Amino acid sequence: MAEHKKVEKIVGVKGMNDILPEQAPLWEIFENTVQTVLKSYGFQQIRTPILEPTALFARGLGAVTDIVEKEMYSFTDSMNGDQLTMRPEATAGVVRAAIEHNLTYDRPQRLWYSGPMFRHEKPQRGRYRQFHQVGAEALGFTGPDIDAELIMLCQRLWDDLGLTNVHLELNSIGDAEERNKHRIDLIAYFEQHMEILDAEAKRRLYSNPLRILDTKNPAMQDMVSQAPQLLDYLGEVSRAHFEGVQSVLRHNAIPYKINPRLVRGMDYYNRTVFEWVSEELGAQGTICAGGRYDSLADMFGGKNMPACGFAMGIERILELMKQGGEIFASNQCDVYIVHQGEGAQMQAFVAGERLRDAGLDVVLHCASTSGVGSFKSQMKRADASGAAYAVIIGEEEVRQNSAIVKSLRSEDMENNQATVPLEGVAAYLVDQIVGEDEHDHGEHVHYHH
Repeated sequence: MAEHKKVEKIVGVKGMNDILPEQAPLWEIFENTVQTVLKSYGFQQIRTPILEPTALFARGLGAVTDIVEKEMYSFTDSMNGDQLTMRPEATAGVVRAAIEHNLTYDRPQRLWYSGPMFRHEKPQRGRYRQFHQVGAEALGFTGPDIDAELIMLCQRLWDDLGLTNVHLELNSIGDAEERNKHRIDLIAYFEQHMEILDAEAKRRLYSNPLRILDTKNPAMQDMVSQAPQLLDYLGEVSRAHFEGVQSVLRHNAIPYKINPRLVRGMDYYNRTVFEWVSEELGAQGTICAGGRYDSLADMFGGKNMPACGFAMGIERILELMKQGGEIFASNQCDVYIVHQGEGAQMQAFVAGERLRDAGLDVVLHCASTSGVGSFKSQMKRADASGAAYAVIIGEEEVRQNSAIVKSLRSEDMENNQATVPLEGVAAYLVDQIVGEDEHDHGEHVHYHH
């Protein structure tokens, strides 16, 4: 007899997580809320590919950024030798698409996107190798008004999601000429404190000194806090722009803190930069970040296209939503149909389609490895599905052309079921569910009004 060889189990890639059915309701609530908010500000969705030319990120993000140097999933296409990268962020791809398809030819564009991004990082809480972002990009707008609008959009989203523990940090990093002057002085300042700089700071000193300001190393904090501040180098135009952003925020009672050490990880930012931060996520406290990037289109060979945008990490926001303590019910359906016998199964299919026509979510009990199962075992499944009602069809109901409708969530166990003619089941259930919905707005009912 041939020996049965044990097949090794394949598991997922480290840092790339499965989103399981019980987690899906939380994602749905977030996605529906963010889509509603973005739409209310006139943003339209754009979907760009996951794979882009590697040059897009090397040119756009800056060759000496952490992302390009250490974190990108890049490879050579074996078919034609093209250098390709799985997108580590989406702004570069959106700008590439806008240039390629002349999107701002006749008017500015408010665009938003959602989807997976990829960075080869050490997986930790709220930071994964495949992670998901929602972002907005306002292309072709020059004034501080759009910067402020994007920030206010975020505030509305936090309010709608019930997040109260998120605060705004704001800065201006000026324009290229102002940053260059600051850069020269910054390098000179750091050179005077070489003995305090760690290996990472020394590596960045001449390539990207601005990022040293972002260090998390406690031994460097005092020295860095004394470093020349970019805000002191801003010219008249940059100052006026920054004041314009703050003026709108103050007028709309949006609280913020100016953080002169706030810089962004990508090279393409200028003027306004902002982060939304929570103290409740440990080291990975930033849940949303953005700013203005007026020169990115030039880097990609396009016409001048001033722009401002943000990206938010969905996994981190979901962490905060979970900490809010609200229970997100994972109801599989409104109605679960239980049946016994061949005739009953046929009737169950008819009933299921009529209920779906009426806008209800329905699960019809189907055979599993253990067979169709008894009424008792089917009722256990019905209860576990989260359904509000079970529709029960047995041989007796087939003879009478009827069904038993049983409330699974009723407190009155004596009077929690009724026998209803089969053609009247949909109307009866809609009446029950809509009636309940009107009496109890706290319950999440699936019925599509």
